[in-house]
Amino acid sequence: MTELKSRPAPATIDETLDLLAGADYVADRSLATVLFLSLRMKRPLFLEGEAGVGKTEIAKVLAQALGRRLIRLQCYEGLDVSSAVYEWNYAAQMIEIRMEEAAGKVDRSDMERNVFSEKYLIRRPVLDALTGKAGAAPVFLIDELDRTDEAFEAFLLEILSDFQVTVPELGTIKAQEPPIVIITTNRTREIHDALKRRCLYHWVDYPNA
Repeated sequence: MTELKSRPAPATIDETLDLLAGADYVADRSLATVLFLSLRMKRPLFLEGEAGVGKTEIAKVLAQALGRRLIRLQCYEGLDVSSAVYEWNYAAQMIEIRMEEAAGKVDRSDMERNVFSEKYLIRRPVLDALTGKAGAAPVFLIDELDRTDEAFEAFLLEILSDFQVTVPELGTIKAQEPPIVIITTNRTREIHDALKRRCLYHWVDYPNA
């Protein structure tokens, strides 16, 4: 896999317009302004609009232009923590337990520390986005948030507040550098104001001819 070469964020609104135009993305000045401010202030960008107006494409264009990894969390009804954040590789853990038992290792505390180590942790999009390298934070796309429920919304609010997540067996994992977060919604339902207040908001419309 070719390693991405990280590039600095645009320094002005005009540079942001040029960045989008360079990737053949048609954007008006208001969209370029809120994107520039989101990057400068390191705050999530909340994009709302009809399906097909290009909300998701903004994240793809940004990741490509800045040389950042794109991590996408595709939202759907019933999305839970194990699918969005992390889960344990239970099959590999069971194999390790059987091998340790066969080798005569019966210290339960040592065994527990071993099987609940990062070696057996499966990183889902949220945790993956929080563990990016400093200076090369990924673009984290939370796509179609309105497909999830209010419980997941509340969980996401905690993540966006501190850019950290707690894995009970390992402790708290905090981002060295916050990811570039872009949230999209097709407005099939209202998103709670508390989450919107954590973000810079923009309504995306179809481009003018």
